[in-house]
Amino acid sequence: MSTSTLEKPPSSAPAKQKVILVEGNEAAALGVALARPDMVAVYPITPQSSLVEHVAKLIADGKMDADIVDAEGEHSVLSVLQGGALAGARTYTATCGPGLAFMFEPYFRTSGMRLPIVMSIVTRDGITPQSVWGGHQDAMTVREVGWVQVYCETVQEVLDTTIMAFKIAEHHDVMLPVNVCLDGNYLSYGTSRVELPDQAEVDAFMGDKNVNWHVALDPLRPMAVDPLTGGSSGKGPSTFVRYRKGQCKGMQNSLRVIEDVHEEWAVRFGRRYAPLVEDYRMEDAEFAIMTLGSMSGAGKDAIDEARDAGKRVGLIKLKTFSPFPVEALIKSLKNIQALGVVDRSVGFRWNCGPMYQETLGALYRLGQATGKMLPAQSFIGGLAGADITTAHFHRVIDATEALLGGATMSTEPVWLNEKD
Repeated sequence: MSTSTLEKPPSSAPAKQKVILVEGNEAAALGVALARPDMVAVYPITPQSSLVEHVAKLIADGKMDADIVDAEGEHSVLSVLQGGALAGARTYTATCGPGLAFMFEPYFRTSGMRLPIVMSIVTRDGITPQSVWGGHQDAMTVREVGWVQVYCETVQEVLDTTIMAFKIAEHHDVMLPVNVCLDGNYLSYGTSRVELPDQAEVDAFMGDKNVNWHVALDPLRPMAVDPLTGGSSGKGPSTFVRYRKGQCKGMQNSLRVIEDVHEEWAVRFGRRYAPLVEDYRMEDAEFAIMTLGSMSGAGKDAIDEARDAGKRVGLIKLKTFSPFPVEALIKSLKNIQALGVVDRSVGFRWNCGPMYQETLGALYRLGQATGKMLPAQSFIGGLAGADITTAHFHRVIDATEALLGGATMSTEPVWLNEKD
């Protein structure tokens, strides 16, 4: 079934939904339950712990029909789910920080085997200097491993995107694992009013379960999984290239599928999210700031205040980070004259934020098309759980506006919380 086609015609009004009050981690767990996975594997780590506790309780209370594996560590968590996924199960887990680092080997293999596992990353900053608080460093560190990565701004978006992630991952043109990234502390423990979709409506949205249609293990149909390829002789090199090329194709296909799935969700449930890039007050903007995740709310408030003061500034928010939505971002950038990019993590190699580093590639493409290079500045804030307030965003707005007047674009990032 095409992701842009509804299984049944929607009613004239969005589906009826129950209003509840939950934290972000519980919202993620409820989204998982509504997606009806066959197997989950869990291991707690701050600030993700309550998420898998909620999942375990839903299973124990009979509200979620899934096998649960309480593994001895994160490496085993993902290894167990690989077996389940290869056997045709819909699978889920969650982790963050050192847990994500511990599972790196199976994490890398999951995308190579094209297994549509969904995993929440309750994002957390680096382990040294010691920190258990929110940041995007963990998810950014693994951004090149071949998982689709989407970031959420609100608790409601966490719930809805968790459900959508399964449909994206399992699409025949994608068949790749998906990370749903929610900011540690700010979203994981932030309590909010959300609308809980009806199970029957979610079932209709998801359609018939058809997971791992291409490789489900069967004792009556034995096969080798993940055979040794590569080398300098035989068909090894061409086989390895074919696998890598297929992964890249699946990633690029996911951009279209993410858009289609979000549109179908909006039609059925009445909540619309920009699937790749969101433009906020960008219609006549001369310059813009760029955000990711929960910081976007404070950024939008600062934009409103700056607009009231006469500044023609807008905000660009990324929802999909991997694959990087270059063409969608170029459309947002084409009419502005300067850009400030706010990261909640550090790109050590380039001495800037990772999102800023990725955005430079889009700016190069834009420059090739227009003949001009848009000045852009890297800002880094919110590390180790620090707030990024409207006051910080006004600093970003003022410094980005200065680029319009000919201010020199610094090769050094601006550290927003350095003196807080």
